[in-house]
Amino acid sequence: MNKAIAVFTKESFLVPVIAIILGLLVGAIAMLAGGFNPILAYTALVEKVFGSAYNFGETIRQITPLIFTGLAVAFAFRTGLFNIGAEGQFIVGMVAATTVGVAFELPAIIHAPLAILAGAIAGGLWGSVAGYLKAKRGVNEVITSIMMNWIALYLANWVMNSFFVPKGQQRSEMVHDSAIITITWLSQMFDNARLHWGTLIAVLAAIFFYVIMWKTRTGYELRAVGLNPHASEYAGMNVNRNVIKAMFISGLFAGIGGAAEILGVFHYQAILTAQPGYGFDGIAVALIGGNTPIGVILGAILFGILSFGAAGIKFTAGVPVELIRVVIASVIFFVAAHGIVKVFVKPILKKKEGGN
Repeated sequence: MNKAIAVFTKESFLVPVIAIILGLLVGAIAMLAGGFNPILAYTALVEKVFGSAYNFGETIRQITPLIFTGLAVAFAFRTGLFNIGAEGQFIVGMVAATTVGVAFELPAIIHAPLAILAGAIAGGLWGSVAGYLKAKRGVNEVITSIMMNWIALYLANWVMNSFFVPKGQQRSEMVHDSAIITITWLSQMFDNARLHWGTLIAVLAAIFFYVIMWKTRTGYELRAVGLNPHASEYAGMNVNRNVIKAMFISGLFAGIGGAAEILGVFHYQAILTAQPGYGFDGIAVALIGGNTPIGVILGAILFGILSFGAAGIKFTAGVPVELIRVVIASVIFFVAAHGIVKVFVKPILKKKEGGN
């Protein structure tokens, strides 16, 4: 009976699994309605991702920033905050890493970690602005974090154009080799796919998320403030400080993601004509992952596979890339509306209980 009850909780492992299956079915129906073959489409998606060493490596590269932004959003969710500013925090992390990578010449053992640290701090400070306004002025963090995204975009372009972009170019100078975190030998194994140490850092960040949130006093206070700020204040916790701290740590994850993208993938920063989108995708990843570290990693893997494999669907099966977004949106819908998923789970549980 206890097992049956556990399945019906929001954090149950079965809920996202069935949500993914239902999302794929909805996508298949959409493809059929458009006159496309869903079996051919999904086969093309799998072949695109796993068909060659290069594509598999690039899929991992696509997954990495989604883990960082997913962790950023999930951490804020766990503390009762809605961080829609992971996009801006990701961008300022890129700027800080580019600045350190281009402006300084240091030994590799110092240069790369310093550039990553700069990206982390920049992202954290950018996130803490929304946290400060929430704590001190009562301004909703959703509004401020959205506005901060656009400020980050145009500030990044101004900094690049003013200090790092050569005349007539649309990108900064290359960061020094000592700041690059590409794993050359592993990249060569995957036919020069852009694999880098950021993937390992993302996994370590997920472990850090778990430890600080559930194994420390700080995490206990952050969760308590998120659940009930008035009771937390009555218990002697500093609510305002914890709100700012939560947004700083949340932004820190996204900032590292931005730094890793510059130092591990591109090695320069281009003038941005639009927002990269990783921060907004991170919201979906966090929802799919149930705002847990392991869930975020699995959600990022799913999201990365669908996003990268969309090209295979388009060229092999002729299915528009937008239909993959339908699949992703359907998965998010079923995860969020977990009551619908339980309707599909209930008959399975009854059958099991009847058998026992």
